Amino acid sequence: MIQSSKSLLLISLSVCSLAAAACSPTVAQRGNLIEDYQLAEIKVNESTRSDVLRTIGSPTTQSTFDPDVWYYIGQEMEKRGILDPEVKKERIVLVAFNDEGFVQTVQDVDRERMNVPIAKDQTETRGNEVTVMQQFLGNLGKFNPNTNQSSATTGGGGI
Repeated sequence: MIQSSKSLLLISLSVCSLAAAACSPTVAQRGNLIEDYQLAEIKVNESTRSDVLRTIGSPTTQSTFDPDVWYYIGQEMEKRGILDPEVKKERIVLVAFNDEGFVQTVQDVDRERMNVPIAKDQTETRGNEVTVMQQFLGNLGKFNPNTNQSSATTGGGGI
């Protein structure tokens, strides 16, 4: 009796620990999340493009209208179970260069994040919704050969 209660206790503890492990969050990093010590190595009017590439890597994107402006975008996302992922940490760093290729400015871009909810709806598809029976009955007469066409091509006829 004591042996069965110990095994039941052991099984219940195993199940509880597995359930707790299943709820642990999944953390994912996206992009290039720049740290402060990396930015400290970049000096204005001293560092070049190659220095920046060597220190913090290639940019996530460049400015559309000015190729001398680089953006480094990074996020740390956390997902718990079946819930939508949540942004835990985000940083956007702008690095601008002058005409000679030296760093002109290094700054954090502080934008207000607008939370746009994802719509789970489906886009409507226009057209007819036809059942299998309607498709079968609609195709009944379409596969018969046209008998009037054969008499018109024989040329039998008039004076």
